[in-house]
Amino acid sequence: MSTKIDLACEVAAAAHGRHRRKGKKIPYIAHPMAVAILLSRAGVSEDVIVAAILHDTVEDTSTTLKKIEKLFGLEVAGIVEGCSEPDKSLPWEERKEHSLEGLKTASDEVWLVTCADKLHNVRDMGVDYMKNGDVIWERFNSGKEEQVWYYQSLVETLAGNRDYNPELFDEFKAEVEKFLEIVK
Repeated sequence: MSTKIDLACEVAAAAHGRHRRKGKKIPYIAHPMAVAILLSRAGVSEDVIVAAILHDTVEDTSTTLKKIEKLFGLEVAGIVEGCSEPDKSLPWEERKEHSLEGLKTASDEVWLVTCADKLHNVRDMGVDYMKNGDVIWERFNSGKEEQVWYYQSLVETLAGNRDYNPELFDEFKAEVEKFLEIVK
């Protein structure tokens, strides 16, 4: 493992601290690490892997883009910024619409991290739904209908750059289709 990746793991683990995945006992850091593993398997650059590890630090912790840029460079900071919601105080639907719009012109690197991020999220939700049923919607800021809309919209939006990494996109699309089948 590179020193840059090691440092990203340290920074993300410290930033997320004792945070847990929504409604679960799993430490939050497991999510960005899973996203990084998905991207590593896809053969992406070191900077994309580093950004995957850090992708939720600015959005969900007190870590700043300035700190990310200082430690990891402008490219990593730009990817993290492109994957972050700018204003968490806005209503859920407005934040998601903003994210979907941004993905239409996002860099390939932001597309990759977002696709892997959402792939891990939808897989996780599918497993939880199979175990717990409709009770999973209680832990989100939106219900089943909104989540279905969001993931269908993500497939449509991410399809616009599908040629960049068709295997990753196809895996995401198949997982969303599987998820939508089980929650209907």
